[in-house]
Amino acid sequence: MKNFLLLFCFLSITTFAQNTESPYQKDVESIDAIITAYYDVISGAKEDSYQFERDEFLHVPDVQITRINEDGNVDKHPLEAEYIPFALTGKVDMYENELGRTVETYGNMAQVWSAFEIRTEKDTPSDFKGVNSIQLIYSENRWWIASWTCQMESAKFPIPKHLLKID
Repeated sequence: MKNFLLLFCFLSITTFAQNTESPYQKDVESIDAIITAYYDVISGAKEDSYQFERDEFLHVPDVQITRINEDGNVDKHPLEAEYIPFALTGKVDMYENELGRTVETYGNMAQVWSAFEIRTEKDTPSDFKGVNSIQLIYSENRWWIASWTCQMESAKFPIPKHLLKID
């Protein structure tokens, strides 16, 4: 039992221990900051390098990402799998902009519903939209993305109007 407790304590400390001197510390100080950073890391011109370190700093270790389509087909994968398209095809101009959000909190948990659009040109509106369901936890004096699920908008599932404004 003593060995189990020591192992549990070690894993707990190493799982959530992060350097408070990180250049990304401001990204995790509030729900608004972490959601803003969540969209910032994916957005930019093809010449901009992808912010892998910053993206990983936002998420708990071993975070699960889920994508679901309108037919209910599910794709679950780790955060690192999000980087594969960049490695295979190279980065393209892509700007993921938040259109609106609702947030519910309880204790050290938050549920964020966030509508977004994806643009290939920064100033050109897009019809490529969707909704992220982002689960956050507050631990070690900071917010973490514990998981997120994404579904793209379709005729069958239009974005609800209440998600097109920020609470």
